[in-house]
Amino acid sequence: METTSITGAKIVGVDIFGPATQDVSRLAAFYRDILGMTPTELGEGGAEFPLADGSTFGMWKPEQPRSGAGYSALFAVGDINAAVARFREQGAELGDPFETPVCFISAGKDPDGNEFYIHQRKTSD
Repeated sequence: METTSITGAKIVGVDIFGPATQDVSRLAAFYRDILGMTPTELGEGGAEFPLADGSTFGMWKPEQPRSGAGYSALFAVGDINAAVARFREQGAELGDPFETPVCFISAGKDPDGNEFYIHQRKTSD
């Protein structure tokens, strides 16, 4: 199969990821107040939360209503048990952490019903 190289057409990373919502204030408050993320942009039409790895978690209010169960996000943490305990204390509903071959993970849902995960990668020593 022949391929065509078009300058600028290669996907090089994720600039922003996140859900649509009909209530930006409520959903942004969950991620800010419960999970401790800090928004740099917050308005009626959306919010953005830059993360330490250079990616951005965001949400927006589309003109046509749609929200809930529309995406998944895995938020990286250094200690799965400490993070789950802290977020539960803040009011997050999270499942018990479990181990996979490559990580430790806990599943939750935000106020719009979107799935999110607290995720600790295993280190290779």
